[in-house]
Amino acid sequence: MQLQFLGANRQVTGSRYCLKAGGATILIDCGMFQERKYLDRNWEPSPLPPKKIDAAVLTHAHLDHCGLLPRLVGEGFKGPVFATAATADLAELILEDSAGIQAEDIAYKKRRHRKEGRKAKHPEVTLFTPKDVRRTLSRFQRVAYQQPVRINDRVSAVFHDAGHILGSAMVELKVRENGDTRRLVFSGDIGQWDKPIIRNPSVFTQADFVVMESTYGNRNHDDHGEDRGDVPSQLARIISHTIKGGGNVVIPTFAIERAQELIYHIGRLLDAGRIPDVPVFLNSPMAIDATEVFRRHRECFDEDAWRLISSGSFPLRFPKLTMTHSVDESKAIGRLREPAVIMATSGMCTAGRIKHHLRNNITRPESTILFVGYQARGTLGRQILDGNPEVRIHGRSWRVKARIEQIHGVSGHADRAGLLRWLGSLKSPPQQVFLTHGDEDQSLALADHVRDQMHWPVTVPEYQQKVELA
Repeated sequence: MQLQFLGANRQVTGSRYCLKAGGATILIDCGMFQERKYLDRNWEPSPLPPKKIDAAVLTHAHLDHCGLLPRLVGEGFKGPVFATAATADLAELILEDSAGIQAEDIAYKKRRHRKEGRKAKHPEVTLFTPKDVRRTLSRFQRVAYQQPVRINDRVSAVFHDAGHILGSAMVELKVRENGDTRRLVFSGDIGQWDKPIIRNPSVFTQADFVVMESTYGNRNHDDHGEDRGDVPSQLARIISHTIKGGGNVVIPTFAIERAQELIYHIGRLLDAGRIPDVPVFLNSPMAIDATEVFRRHRECFDEDAWRLISSGSFPLRFPKLTMTHSVDESKAIGRLREPAVIMATSGMCTAGRIKHHLRNNITRPESTILFVGYQARGTLGRQILDGNPEVRIHGRSWRVKARIEQIHGVSGHADRAGLLRWLGSLKSPPQQVFLTHGDEDQSLALADHVRDQMHWPVTVPEYQQKVELA
């Protein structure tokens, strides 16, 4: 068996791994690189001959896990893409949205470059087109949790709930070779325990090899003084303070899970009278459509969400919530005279409508930019969060005068304690643990924790590294 690491190695985005085992070549995830430093990798030809890949397995629908699938299909991949039903529906939204955003961004840049009289640094083409997306979606095969999926006679896959976003999965691959069966577990993104709406992460008692994420490998969500279990109180404090001061609360939002979790919390706060009665906008067509996917896939909900539904209150709806689809509706938000809570994508501020709201509010001391998810290095969101006094938005520099806040407990990722809890569920040491999907310092630090506390073999692989699995 051979495992090759093709993304999210000593950095966060671009998750992609290739397993050659049992006579099959299997791609686990095929994500887009989003850190500025690694964007050029998105344009490189597939490091594997696409026609020789037998199947792809998708852990979940975030762009850094599925975003290069259309490009792979465009290069000749003709195998199935196995994913849960909820992941398949969300991936359709995300990939179509990405194709549209790419086209819009290129059109905007062309206009700006013509106005400025300069040429673009990179070719003004998209990574993939809506046609590529449609061809990719036709390759999806929907699978259920806990039901074995046959890759070939010697390899099967089982999807387990990851607790990260709706439909997210950890993938357990079972490989029969030379009379033995080996279990490989790919964690995908591991969620937190006791989050609203979706179920807790699955745990395993046995695995021969583990590929595990390490986004928060050296941090706990309460390291910054917040009560990890008290996200509503943090939201109430920030929203109340900002609204009373006459400003807007602008929240760069990931369209899937974070947007729905915020709707859930804000709705409960309004019902309880813990925040002012102000307009709340979800200004993201994809996030709105994703909320509808949540309504269709209630089979993924946890017991608390079902109790709300049983009482006649759907957890993702309240009177002050306005969902804005059109560009005109989006522009109208900027003309409001009263304070508001504005949620918009993208979550790392790399594209989308959030840039317009940042431009309108980032120079206002009375407004708050509130981050509720991980900000990868090199992204606009990370620059703002790191305290840069000035940032570039839409080709122009803007002074950062707004209040900058962050809530860590809303993250969809388990922290260091959660990762060690998940790994510690194994009753015996695996032959090897591979740490991926984390900045280098986070992955290396978690590796040290695993060695010191568990005395297990652990590796932080390099990009494109190949490992022979005994």
